[in-house]
Amino acid sequence: MGLTVLLDVVHSHACKNVLDGLNLFDGTDHLYFHEGGKGRHELWDSRLFNYGSHEVMRFLLSNLRWWIEEYHFDGFRFDGVTSMLYTHHGIGTGFSGGYHEYFGDSVDTEAVVYLMLANNMIRQIYPDQGGQGITTIAEDVSGMPLLCITTDIGGLGFDYRLAMAVPDMWIKLLKEKKDEDWDLANICFTLENRRYGEKSITYAESHDQALVGDKTIAFWLMDKEMYTNMSDLTDRTPIIDRGLALHKMIRLLTQALGGEGYLNFEGNEFGHPEWLDFPREGNGNSFQYARRQWNILDDPLLRYKYLNEFDKGMNQTEGKYGWLSAPPAYVSLKHEGDKVIAFERAGLVFIFNFHMSQSFTDYRIGVEVPGEYRIILDTDAELYGGWKRIDVEKSRFFTVPEPWNNRSNYIQVYIPTRTAIVLSKV
Repeated sequence: MGLTVLLDVVHSHACKNVLDGLNLFDGTDHLYFHEGGKGRHELWDSRLFNYGSHEVMRFLLSNLRWWIEEYHFDGFRFDGVTSMLYTHHGIGTGFSGGYHEYFGDSVDTEAVVYLMLANNMIRQIYPDQGGQGITTIAEDVSGMPLLCITTDIGGLGFDYRLAMAVPDMWIKLLKEKKDEDWDLANICFTLENRRYGEKSITYAESHDQALVGDKTIAFWLMDKEMYTNMSDLTDRTPIIDRGLALHKMIRLLTQALGGEGYLNFEGNEFGHPEWLDFPREGNGNSFQYARRQWNILDDPLLRYKYLNEFDKGMNQTEGKYGWLSAPPAYVSLKHEGDKVIAFERAGLVFIFNFHMSQSFTDYRIGVEVPGEYRIILDTDAELYGGWKRIDVEKSRFFTVPEPWNNRSNYIQVYIPTRTAIVLSKV
């Protein structure tokens, strides 16, 4: 089927339950875990493994192999890696990127060695055979150097790290900033902020943002109007229009600029409303929000279909041109006044106009490679619920051999408000 199935494996901590967990398994608190306060996570209220114990390492390593052998998983997303890497577990600690933060006394060397052994064991037992090896992803927010470098040259051996700051940035913007106050330079910095040569998985939304107490991106954008104005039979209000436009632009910018892999949280591809909440004492053990409403996508009268069609178009275009597997982008423009971002990646030109009211005619965009360009993706297309303000079939752009924004040439484009276009050389 061409699917790769990864397991979210938790080797960073364990529940403290005695009846159904490893805690006090032999009557002591230190069979699998550190004893005393060192073996307890103060925020998670859970137990912390003693990675210096050979038997603990044997147990965790065999657990990885068991999941592969018995259930044929294709890889793992290691949960809570930041907590494992440091004795302070990342609690109350900020990371500026200075090497003293990663190679000092606060690093849990035993945990680092375990992660290296885990990745090394997986590579040895299940070698990559024509792209069929085991994939490992680290959930790390600290930016630990060498996390995604092979173990034979001193790295920890992961294939990817999760770009956890990206979804946090988008939710923070939608909650706290007006559109005109969006800081484009900071958006680009957050999306590009990864170590060269170490691959990242980027994403716009995750379960952390969509859980109770917060909302999905679509719900932050359109809120209560999603209950009344998401049908083609109802008025397309300014709030719905803004929400549809920005939802597409946020996903495209995140995928094209933010990493080497793209993660979609289920339902985000079609703008799922509301939030997630699991049965618990606080909600009367209700299952009302413990689900995804796939039925709203099946209704042809609802505007969710436009967001889903765009997701399909975006991923098909990426599959053809391969920007996720290309080197990092070169951002040539971050214009705070015009609210325009432009960059090149995989031989393509990406142009985003986040201005809330201003469209631009003959807008200059710097490009490095001369020639004729055409539009291959347009967020304003009618198929994607846009206004079809660009005639894609007739639009052609020819470079002018004059330097612009540190590029050797420039083109002039029409870019409507709240629209993104992707150009390819003819």
